[in-house]
Order: sequence, then C-alpha cells, then structure tokens
Amino acid sequence: SSFSCPAFCRGRIVRVPKGPLIRVVGTEVAIPCSVSDYDGPSEQNFDWEFSRETDFVRIVSTWDSTFTSEEYQKRVGRGDIKLRRSSNDAVELVIRNIQPADQGRYKCSTPSTDATVQGNYDAEVQVKVISDGLSVSGSKARSSMSLRLSEGDSFKLRCSAITASPEHTHLHVTWQVKSGSSWQDILSLTHEGKFQPGPGYEERYRSGDIRLDTGANDTYQLSVSQASSTDGGAYRCLVSEWVRGADGSWQKIQEKSVEIATVSIQRTTLDVVISTSNVSVTERDSLDLTCNITTDRSGIFQAEVMWYFSASPDDTLSDAQLLLSMDHDSVVSDSTLISLSHVDRNSYRLLVRDVDVEDSGYYFCEAAIWVPLHNGSWHKVVERTSAPVSVVVTALEPDYDVFLNASKTPKFSDDPTELSCRITNVQDTEANIRFTVSWYYRQHLPGDDVVTEELLASMDADWTLIPGDRGRERIQNGEIIFSKKSADTFSLRIQWTSESDRGDYFCVISAWSRHRNNSWVKSKDVTSASVNIFWATQDYTLTVEAVKLKPFFVAGHTFEMTCKVSSKNIKTPRYSVLITAEKPFTDQSNPNGTTRIISLNQDSVVRLEDWTDQTRVDGVVLEKVQENEFRYRMYQTQISDAGLYRCVVTAWSPGGGGMWREAVNGLSNPIQIDFQTSGPVFNVSVHSDSPTVYQGEVADLLCIVTTEGMPLEPDDMSFDVSWFAVRSFALDREPVLLASLDRRGIVTQSRRNGSSDLSLERISPLEFRLRVHGCEDHDFGNHYCVVTPWVRSATGVWQREPDIKAKPIFLSVKMDVLNAFKYPLLIGIGLATVIGLLSCLIGYCSSRWCCKKEVQETRRERRRLMSMEMD
Repeated sequence: SSFSCPAFCRGRIVRVPKGPLIRVVGTEVAIPCSVSDYDGPSEQNFDWEFSRETDFVRIVSTWDSTFTSEEYQKRVGRGDIKLRRSSNDAVELVIRNIQPADQGRYKCSTPSTDATVQGNYDAEVQVKVISDGLSVSGSKARSSMSLRLSEGDSFKLRCSAITASPEHTHLHVTWQVKSGSSWQDILSLTHEGKFQPGPGYEERYRSGDIRLDTGANDTYQLSVSQASSTDGGAYRCLVSEWVRGADGSWQKIQEKSVEIATVSIQRTTLDVVISTSNVSVTERDSLDLTCNITTDRSGIFQAEVMWYFSASPDDTLSDAQLLLSMDHDSVVSDSTLISLSHVDRNSYRLLVRDVDVEDSGYYFCEAAIWVPLHNGSWHKVVERTSAPVSVVVTALEPDYDVFLNASKTPKFSDDPTELSCRITNVQDTEANIRFTVSWYYRQHLPGDDVVTEELLASMDADWTLIPGDRGRERIQNGEIIFSKKSADTFSLRIQWTSESDRGDYFCVISAWSRHRNNSWVKSKDVTSASVNIFWATQDYTLTVEAVKLKPFFVAGHTFEMTCKVSSKNIKTPRYSVLITAEKPFTDQSNPNGTTRIISLNQDSVVRLEDWTDQTRVDGVVLEKVQENEFRYRMYQTQISDAGLYRCVVTAWSPGGGGMWREAVNGLSNPIQIDFQTSGPVFNVSVHSDSPTVYQGEVADLLCIVTTEGMPLEPDDMSFDVSWFAVRSFALDREPVLLASLDRRGIVTQSRRNGSSDLSLERISPLEFRLRVHGCEDHDFGNHYCVVTPWVRSATGVWQREPDIKAKPIFLSVKMDVLNAFKYPLLIGIGLATVIGLLSCLIGYCSSRWCCKKEVQETRRERRRLMSMEMD
C-alpha cells in the first residue's frame, strides 16, 4: 500500500498492489483497488487516474460517466479500458492490449462517505510495460502432427519455449490433452522448477510412465509409456511467463500455447479360442487341447497363456483351478502330469497325461499380450479368456465275465450249500483295478409273480463285508459265511440250508479303479447268471408198531413190549420214545386218563415221567435195542396197572449248529394189560352215630370196608385209608386231605389252622375211625374216605387194587347257647352287685364326714316374689 497508518490510527484505507507492476505489451492488465474501514453505504465508488510524469489524467469512474478525459474516451467507449467490480469495496481497472504509452503511475481514489475525515482516500501504483520476448513452438515448427499408435505403445512430444524479456522472468510449462471439450493438465514444470502431475496422472507420474524432460534449445519433452485408449486426443504445450513482484509474490504476466500433435490410440484386439468344443476321453488316455490366440498387434510383443479347470461352466477365474501357465518369457510353471508347449506363434498346447475320471469338467484358456517399455520392462496390454470347453473322462471299464456255480447243493434240509462266483476272461488286469462281489437272493415263485432281489451282502472297495437285511443275524452268527478264496473267486456258504433258503442266487462282480488321489471308484458291474437252490421235499412219514412179547400173564409177572419204528424222507433220523398208559378207571394223579410213564430221548437218556410209585422206582425199564427198535419192561405188575399201553415216537433230524430238529411224531397201536381174576370185590361206606355235634365236642366218623365174592383171610388183605373233607354243602370246592393211614399202620396228618385235633385209627380189620377233637366252626363239611385195597396173591406178591371212594357224609357243628352265655352272665351279675354296694358306701361316707357344716341363714318366706334385700 502506498499509505501506512500506525496502530492507533483509525479511518478509511485505500489499497492497491505494491509496485512496480511489470506487464507485457499487448496483454490484458488488471489492477485491483480496495477500500476498508469506511463509513457510509456498503457499496463504494472508485475513480482512476493516470500520470506519466506529473499531471494526472482521469481515466474512468464507477459513479461519474463524465469523469473520463478526452484522450481516454475512445478506449473506454470501445471497452479496451473498463472497471470490473469484484465486490462492494473492491474493483479492478482492466486495460486490454496494454501499450508502452500506458507505462506510468495509476491512482485509485474513493470519494469520502465518512462522518470525519480520517485515513487515506487514494493510493498509487507504478506500472511498467515491457516488450514481448516469449516465443513458443513445436519441435519441427509445424502447426501440428498426427500420431497413430497401438495400445501399450510409447510416444514422445517436444515443445520449444524461450523468452527474451528484459526483466528477470520465469517460464511455467504445462502439457495438456483435450479428448473432449476441455483441456486437461498432464504434467507441468512450474515457474518454481517443480514437477506437478495433473489430476488423475499422479500414479502414472510416480511409476515413470509419464515424464517431462528438458533438453537443449529450450525444449520440453513429454514422454508417455503404456499408452491406453484414454491417452488419445489433441496435445498442446501451454507456456506462461512469471515474474516476482515487489511484495515477493509470483505474478503471471503472459501465457502462450501451441498445439503439438493429435494422437489416436488403436485398441489391441485379442481373440482366444480353444480349437475343440466338447471332448470325450477314456480314463488313462491323454487329453490334448490347443489354445489359439489371434491379435492385430504388430511389432514386438509376447503372449502369456494360462490354462484353468473348473467343475462348473459358470465358475469365475477366482473359483477355477490354475493348471499350468506360460509367462511372456516362455517360462512354464512346473507340473508332473501336465505339460504346456508353444506349438507356433499363436498356438499353445495343453497335454494332460493319464487322465482320471475326476478330470472331467470345464477347461478354458486365458491369454494376455505384453509389450516392452523403454526401460526394458514389460507391460500387459490386453487380456482375454476363452469360452470353456467341456471334457468328459469316461471310466476305463475292464472286460471280464462272471461265472457262478454251486459246488455243494443240499439234498435235504440242513445240508450245506456252497456257491462259487468266479471272474473269467479278464482282459485288463492292471494294478489299478480291484474286484469285489455282491450276493443276491431271489425267491423262486411259479408263474409271473414279480419278486425283487434281496441283498445278502456286499463288499466295498477294501473288501469290507456289509451284510444286507436278509439273514443279517445268521451272518453274524456264522451260519452264512462269505469268503474270498482266491484273487478271482468269491464263495458263499450256507452251513445249514433251510426251506426258506430255496430260490435263485446270483452274484455281481464290481470293478473298482484307483484314482491319482488313491481313492477307489466303481467303474463297472457284471452280473452272473442265477443258480437255483432247490430240493424235492416229500412229506415225512413215520410208522410205529408195538408188539406184546407174552400173549398172557398174571399179576406179579413182568410185562414186556417192543416198539419198531420206520420212517421215510428224513435225513439220518434219531428217535425219542415215550411210553403212555390209558387206565380204565380214574386215576387221582392223572384225571385225564393218560399217564406218561417213562421216556427215552434222541440221545438215549432215560427219564421217569409220571411214575410216582416209590415202592417200584425200578419197576419200569425202557431201552434201545437197535437204531429203530425199543423195548419196555414193567416188573411185578399190579392189578392197577391194567390199561392200554402205547409208544409215542418223535423223529429228529440234525439241524443247524449241531442242534436236533423235530421232524414228525408217530403213535403206535395200543397193547392191553388185562388181568383175568375172580378175586373179592370191595365196597366202602362212611358212617357216624352223631353227624351233628356242638362246638368243643368230639365227632366220630367210621370208614367201613365190605367184601363180596371170594372170602379172604385178614392177613391177606391190607388197606391204605385217606380221609378228605369238602368245606361246602354242594361239594363245589376242592377236597382237603385230613389224614391218611397206610397199610403198614403209619398215620400222616395234614397241617391244620384251628385248635381242633384229629386222630385216625384202625378199630377192626375192616373199620377205620376218624375222630375230630374239640370241633370248631370250620370243621363242618362233607367227609369221605378213599380206600386202596392190597391183596396178597397165591404167589405171595401183594397186588394193589383200584382206589374206592366212599359216599360223603355231612358233619354239622352247632353252638351251645347256654354254655356259651353261662359264664359271661354270672360274671356280669357279680360285677354289677359289687359296684352298687361300693357306690352306696362311698355316698354314705361322703355325707357323714366330708360335707357336714353349720349354716345360719334367715328363713325366707315361700312367696312368689323375692325379698327386696336380694337386690
């Protein structure tokens, strides 16, 4: 400012730049002027005046149109000199096409609008006009040239700029490009000697792709590497001249430009195609694919090729697997089974040896074009990916046949069955093939009934057996055995074949191929013809014939009979025999009438069944005479042994696991034991003199035996006597054994719950008495005796006669009322008398001694109203 004011000074301040202002002839000059710290309206007016020597000539005013002097009226009227307001308190004096005559002092004045006159109201600045010494031209002094380049190429443009200014000025050189409607800065060398990349070119400047070099003869060279399509357009060199002002700031005094070249960038075309479309290859063969690249690129370039594999055609490069690559230096990445070769300039061959099923998928080729740079490095120009080609690798199926035969077939149930499944005519026996077997069963049905096969067992690739649902338990128990007898033979053995095993059997041989990752994959199944396991099953027949060896015998002798057995359609049978007897009378131990006496099982083990006569434990014998003949003996036969005797025979055949299986049962003809005798006939009755008794009394019951027919001496007769009671009126309950007396005189009593007691005694050869002592309520009921007579024969052998049951008699037990109440009544009367006398005595004593007292009391009249003193 041309005016300075101390800090304490307040008032209007008018400012212009500090001079001198150096400007170039012919350029447009703008001199700013501003005012501050003023009073009055916010918009201020300005007057400009010019002086070459001493006098000031008025140029232009913002508020007075008549302010301009005559010599400036034409220039102001043309607009060569004008005022440009930048704000309310600032304007610029603009002089277009300044001439040397315009060199001098310029004064800016502001009319006063202040209440008091303080500060400065005008300011002056010196303007110096110098000649134009700047010249800018292209490298060959031509207006412009055209360059046609390929993508990735490099180019250089030159511009010459020199100044002959008398003042010390600096040049600012900027390279610009115009691809649309506006110019864009690429790279500048500023007037301060600094390189400044334009917006968007910073990265390329740092990498060295864009440079600005100065050379001899004041040349400025722009170098562009790796040209892309965005680098096309018109290029110009923009040069401005700068001078440092009196205040130390840089001021641009003029600017010139020249168009150097028009550059067009041709995009590089690249087509990448795999020569084949869809390929089918057999496992273990080689896969051969060729990637052809086509480009319009000329000159020096190198191609980079990469082969990819993906399971899906829609996979992106990031999802795909890189198989092999060849960079622009023809260096191939390493792989054992895959090779990549450069067939010619535009063809690259991928060879995959020993393909696997897992190599099925989609293959595609990616190619890139690289061009060399000025510094010896390479730049990728373009990159393309081919369409995927589908490759199907079919598994290598070995050629072989399967033969199934039955080495053992059953003729009966429980015979073993053995099937052999053999692999024959194998054409491909390489180490990468492995065979396993699966066994199937199909039920054999006549007609057109459809039966699905059932899996018995299968093997996986490591020969691990996997049982099926059918027969799983038998397989686990070892009844069905699967084995691999040799490299080409598998066997199935059923240890004990049953009727449910009859049907068709077949095997399936599976071939497994080993892949490169050592996993096994099934490649082929071959099914054998079926083998039918069947045997004719006729109904089992069993015939048993019983023969009595002695046609006639008497009691006490030995009874003997044999049983002969014959069977058909039973494999190696064994027989078990049971002797039964059907008695013509009711046996207490077997109410059904048939008694199981003795048995002999298929292992010849003898067992007494229902034979419970302890005196004749060894009285029956059953033995095996030969394989199909058995003999039964019964020693010292009794009259009670009379009846029909039979042999019950069961045929057994050997079953699975050493067990015996029941085949069929047979029953022999009956053999009768009948004793021709004219001995005595026994009858039994029950008698009582007093069938009704009172509680606590003794009841007498007599069991009387009578004989008819042939008389016997008492010593030749003996009796077993048993007493029974049925505790009901209607005989609808189970009889209860009270006591028994055998023929040797031994008495046996059953356990009793009440306080009554029993006694049983023989009072004569044919009479037996039962006494019930101290009868109670529960001793009532129907009482009867059962007698078993024993008679001594002429040979001295005691014979047991059939049991005889007497007709029951009902025993009633009554209560004696007088005796029942006599003692309780006497006790009650006595107790009542004693308690009454005691009560009288206690009352008399109490009144006599305890309650005696003198009472002095005014006698009250017996009137209806009480005396007043009661209130």
